[in-house]
Amino acid sequence: MEQVFKLISFNTEIGLKVLFTLAFLIVLWLLRRVANAFIRESIRDRYNGRIWFWAGQGLNLVTAVLLILGLLEIWFDNPNRLATAIGLVTAGVAFALQKLITAIAGYFVILRSNIFSVGDRITMGGVRGDVIALGFIHTKIMEMGQPVSFQDTTSPSWVKSRQFTGRVVSITNDKIFDQPVYNYTQDFPYLWEEISVPISYTADRDRAEQILLECAERHTENINQMSQESLKIMRDRYFLHSHDLTPKVYYRITNNWLEMTVRFVVREHGIRDLKDAVSRDILKAFDVAGIRIATTTYNVVGFPPLQIENSFSNPKENSQH
Repeated sequence: MEQVFKLISFNTEIGLKVLFTLAFLIVLWLLRRVANAFIRESIRDRYNGRIWFWAGQGLNLVTAVLLILGLLEIWFDNPNRLATAIGLVTAGVAFALQKLITAIAGYFVILRSNIFSVGDRITMGGVRGDVIALGFIHTKIMEMGQPVSFQDTTSPSWVKSRQFTGRVVSITNDKIFDQPVYNYTQDFPYLWEEISVPISYTADRDRAEQILLECAERHTENINQMSQESLKIMRDRYFLHSHDLTPKVYYRITNNWLEMTVRFVVREHGIRDLKDAVSRDILKAFDVAGIRIATTTYNVVGFPPLQIENSFSNPKENSQH
């Protein structure tokens, strides 16, 4: 009889813990919904989306901590059993979920080290694009195309420039421990770009260089002014040498032509449109100045003399001879 009462008491205790657990989960879910609605109404309309995003991340962390503490309080009220259970669970989880734990650790490293944030343009795990979401395990990136020379054969892109493909790529956060993360926007939201133009050695090189500089300066004047302040902040924060942000032309001698490359600073967004505008202006100015773009040609030096004989001569003429 005593065994029966113990069993009934044990089952009753488990049943109560299950009920408490369900009630706790429901209350926690409702509180999270209310807090999330409050954040949306009070922050998202007044500030940019990045502040709203990080407020949501903080809410997720608080919810996760409360969930763990609440479940431990309900199910492990005995300190001895709690210590034993935590030891067993930790050992099993560490062995079976190594990748998952590393991904979660990567999430906290991203937050703590400020490697990137939502809205940044990065390259992570071989994927380049804009960060649109950051979770405990995955980072979601709106993918951009890449030139053919930089494309990965495992996931080729049909977009041959830095514009969105429309694909959303999920990358586990553990990639930050194995591969470098390239951030295009965080500290210095500008990039150096280049346009190379081949011209013949007989062309007017000085005029061609002047055209390249004028076209680049015309489209990047405002960008140069804004980038000076960002560069100053970079020098104050990091050990960085001085850089000249004004457009400059470089020569490269080849066997076929003179390659002239104009280098200039652009924003991290809208690069293709800007390069397209600069290229159109360069072509128009070259046409006016009479400067032709060099192309690969083949010059025929000459042929040896050829003698053509008619082997099908008239039979009557042959008989007369």
